[in-house]
Parts: sequence; C-alpha cells; structure tokens
Amino acid sequence: MKKIRIFRGGFLKKSSFLTILGIISLVAVVWFVNTTGEHNAEDETDQSNDEQQDTYNKEAVQVGADSIEVVTGDGNIAVNHLFIPWTINKHEQTFYLSQREGSVIEIDGDFGLVHVQEVDVTENIQHEGEGGFLGFTLAPDFEQTKKAFAYHTYEKDGEIQNRIISLKLQDNAWVEEEVLLDNIPGNVIHNGGRLKIGPDGMLYASTGDTGQGELAQDLDSLAGKILRMNLNGNIPEDNPFENSYVYSYGHRNPQGFAWNNNGDFYSSEHGESAHDEINLIKAGENYGWPVIEGDETATNMVSPVYQSGDDTWAPSGMAYHDGQLFIASLAGSKIITYDIEKKEVEEFYGDAGRLRDVLIDNEDIFTITSNQDDRGEPGKKDDRLIQIPLTEKVSN
Repeated sequence: MKKIRIFRGGFLKKSSFLTILGIISLVAVVWFVNTTGEHNAEDETDQSNDEQQDTYNKEAVQVGADSIEVVTGDGNIAVNHLFIPWTINKHEQTFYLSQREGSVIEIDGDFGLVHVQEVDVTENIQHEGEGGFLGFTLAPDFEQTKKAFAYHTYEKDGEIQNRIISLKLQDNAWVEEEVLLDNIPGNVIHNGGRLKIGPDGMLYASTGDTGQGELAQDLDSLAGKILRMNLNGNIPEDNPFENSYVYSYGHRNPQGFAWNNNGDFYSSEHGESAHDEINLIKAGENYGWPVIEGDETATNMVSPVYQSGDDTWAPSGMAYHDGQLFIASLAGSKIITYDIEKKEVEEFYGDAGRLRDVLIDNEDIFTITSNQDDRGEPGKKDDRLIQIPLTEKVSN
C-alpha cells in the first residue's frame, strides 16, 4: 500500500483555518439568536430540509486543505483532505474531481499523483451558499480534445446567475472555450447544477427554482427545469418545446441524473420538507412543483416513481447498475439504492457523513463526501473520495 501526501501552497494552515472557522461560527450563532424571530414558519420549515441557505461565503474566507493524501494499493484508492468536491469523473485510471470553490483535482489512480488544476473562466465563480463550480463532465472525445463541460454560478449586474460552458485542459488548467448557455437564474439556494451527457449524445443540465417555486411552472424561465442541448450549445430540433432548452419542468432542485440500459431517464430531486423524489423523466412533462409534491396528484402533472415520505434524503448524484439506482444523500448521509422493478429502497452505505456524488466503474462504486460545506461535521480526513465494492453492503 502506498500513501502519498501532496502539500499545496497558497492555502491557510489548518490551525489558522480552524481559528477563523471558530470565529465565523460564533458570529453566526450571535446573528441567529438575534434574527430568529424574523423568520416565519414557512422559512423554518424550508430550512429543515435539503441544502438550506447558509452564511458560508468562499470569497470571504479563502481556505482549503493544506494537503491532499492519496492511498493506493491492490487496485483500490482513497483520497483525503479534499475541499467540498461536487462531481466525480474518471477517464481510464485518472480521476477528475471538481470542487465547489472552483478547482479540479486530477488524481492518477495507479500511482496516486495529484495535480490541483485552476479553472480559468471569464465570469468569476460565485461560491456562496449552494452556488459555485457545480456540474462538471468530460466530453465523449476527451482523449483527443481534452474538453469538458461545466455549470457554475456567477454574479452579473448584482444578480446571481448560472451558466453552462465548455472548457479545455491546457497547461494544468481548465480554460473556458465557449459559453453554451448563460443567464440561468441563480441564488444562494436551489441552483440545481447537475450536468451529464445522455445516451443520445445530448448534454442535460438540472436547474433549481432558486427559492421561487412559481418559476418552475414558467416555461419562459430556465429555473426549475431539466435542460437539453447539443454539445455545441444549440437547441436540439427534437426538444419538446419549440426553440427552447426546456426538456421537463416543474422541478424544485434536481441534482442527480441516471439512465438505465433501456435508456429510461431518472432524476433525483429535493422535496420541500422531506418527500424527496425519484422521477422518471420524459420529454415535455410537468413534474408538479410547487403545485404538488410527494404522492400528491394533479391533472397533467407527473408524480414521482418513489418519494421518501417523512424521511429527508436531500438526494444528489445518481448512478445506475444492474436494475438499481444508487443515490448519494446529503442530509441522509448515505448511499440509497432504489430497485426499479420492485420499487423498493435500501440503505447501501452510511459511514461517511454527507455524500454528494456517486460513480460506478466495473464492480466498484466511488463516492465523495461534502462534510466541509458548513452543514456537515468534518472528520480529520474530510472531504474524501471513497471506493466501495458493489459486491458487499457496508452500511451500519
């Protein structure tokens, strides 16, 4: 077994970071005590679930782990001391992990070599609340082009927005090439942000309702939607609404995509207060938010294939394997499996805190923690990339 510790310059030492974090926490407690009475019951209910608004602002405190530790051996890998990773990508034996503050960590899975790669974009990444450098996916021809796609938050004319761009890996940095779509409504909550290329070769993106539920029902708004585009950013001719990126609507905060072997498209979505959803996505359909959620029904609106009831998952990244969906859960702090045929869920893994994404490769599942995001309880190794054999259930 090899253990490689990579020290990075340009960050605060961990002791300084903890001191600053303690001061910020104390200020936050004082602020909360003084303002609790200003929140109405609806605000308090909304803040009990999924990723709720917090005061964390990466621009205000530039901190990060002072080292990344990689442990390899016997075909396995573990990575420690990441900082709020959001997506897992893997090309051959190399991992590319995006981090919400605006970087990509490249890790050689064979030798444990690490490169911390900057993201060079024309609009500054707005890392505040749930916003930041979110979805990130390698192009199908990455081997030849070194190209990827990203979804990130930015500020324009005093408003928080999101956009989808293409990037190219050049000299150990990801450099913006093209803007595929911008002016997607954003906020410090409910930005969506998942990006994946479907089996049809199209790029799919999830957007949140930004805390304004009515936008999810507005077909003229890009908020609260699942979007579909060609890899050059053009609108596909067979999209369900003419001259529109909208593929489905009526979503609150979808954050996970997966397709089964038949091409059926599933998405995970945060409910308002529990009632998190697994939806079977079809072109042009209305998934009901904010009119219905959970088991509720309404004319011309689609209910989920499964919803969590009174349990809170805050589901995020998804992957499909052998008839099951594997779903990373933030508030639930577990990987959940959903058997598509039986319509049953089980807990597969629950030993690492908040989990943001999952990737299945051969007979292993990889997941990343999100315990440094001010809503978790980070341990000494957080945040982490964890490898788990699919052949054994390792949940408590």
